[in-house]
Amino acid sequence: MKIKKALIPVLGASLIAPSFVQGAQAQESTSQVTTPAVELRGTLDHLLSEHFALAVLSMQKQYDGDDGAEAAQEALMQNAADMKPAIASLYGDEGAEEFDRIFSGHNEYTADYVQAVKDGDTEAQEEASKMIDGFYVEFGEFLEGATEGALPSDAAIEVLDIHEQQVEDAFNAYVEGDYETAYMTYREGLSHMFDISAALSNAIVEQNPDMFEGTTPLTDAGNLRSDLSNLVAEHFALATLSMSKEFKDSEDFDFVSWAEDENTADLKATIASVYGDEGGEQFEQIWQGNHILAQSEYVNAVKNEDDEAKEAAKSKLSTFADEFGMFLDTATEGILPAADATELVNMHEDQVFTTFDRYIDGDYAGSFETFREGYAFTFDIGSGLAGAIVEQNPEMFEEEAAMPDMPQTGMGGSQQGVSLQWMAWILAGATVAFTGYFGVRKFRTNA
Repeated sequence: MKIKKALIPVLGASLIAPSFVQGAQAQESTSQVTTPAVELRGTLDHLLSEHFALAVLSMQKQYDGDDGAEAAQEALMQNAADMKPAIASLYGDEGAEEFDRIFSGHNEYTADYVQAVKDGDTEAQEEASKMIDGFYVEFGEFLEGATEGALPSDAAIEVLDIHEQQVEDAFNAYVEGDYETAYMTYREGLSHMFDISAALSNAIVEQNPDMFEGTTPLTDAGNLRSDLSNLVAEHFALATLSMSKEFKDSEDFDFVSWAEDENTADLKATIASVYGDEGGEQFEQIWQGNHILAQSEYVNAVKNEDDEAKEAAKSKLSTFADEFGMFLDTATEGILPAADATELVNMHEDQVFTTFDRYIDGDYAGSFETFREGYAFTFDIGSGLAGAIVEQNPEMFEEEAAMPDMPQTGMGGSQQGVSLQWMAWILAGATVAFTGYFGVRKFRTNA
């Protein structure tokens, strides 16, 4: 069953979005991850991090002369358009138009920069860089004015400057063939977007406390939800990127694969923190053997037009879903039923494969549409898992508000990566998340 997820985040709708724990059965502890303020932060986490992922992807494809470059740029522009209703709900149509002018122009300047690099036009490259520099100054001033000083322009400019530098560094390293730096910077840059959303959501809530019912986004529960979403979203983005790179025999494939392995290592460490090294090793065997490797086998089967090998790879992925479902069932002593986990894994794999298949078939617009659906879905998972953890461990989240460790920019935001002390409870709390997910899916499908 294909999930239809609305991609335009109207804040009013986000404030009444259904939680993974339904109706009156929802406990106060679980609601900590779905407060109005944390929902705002989650919306910004999604769209701002997606902006970074699409920006890097679009720049690579434009530079490479990829047939999907236009669709990638369109997806990036649509990401900006999806932010506009949220801005309008806070600052009116005039504010939204100004935001759109600045942000959309920024995407165009980035495309100009790529073309200048591709053409070897140093003068045009410097001009595009100046326009990009002007963007983050103008946008920083816009944010200060919109938030009535709650987010000072100096601080906003500093953190936006870091973002722009990460985008340029990742691209320039890619052009120079320094793929290790390119994908190391990619991981850092994606995480940095969650810092930006934390700072921005906090400024908006401070300015409009009544709109957010006195709640705050910078709580331990809010940080947990943001950190989990970061890790799961990165997995999806890297999985889809890795498959397309392998299909094309791209020079940077090994380094995309390396970044994906780093993400897997984070997940393995989480499992080991709960079930020991043996549990971590078992997880890695299942995850890599019948999952990551099966994806690679599918790619090669498509390249070789080997239908039998394609079916074998799909069968292996089906086995992975069953094995992983049983692993979770056993690890949680039946708290998380294997059938529910298996269905969720199959849905994730369908989104990954559809993104790849459509791209290979030349349906670039359809491929990016599925990418955006799958990327958005990871934030549902992050919210659901966080809700389950908080539900089972309310004493860990009793603080009214907890300022996370500040990055060097002084802006605040979520920690880089996922704290093991939070992640250690994922499997133990997963029942509420996965069971509740199917309720949300039914709600959205019938809507």
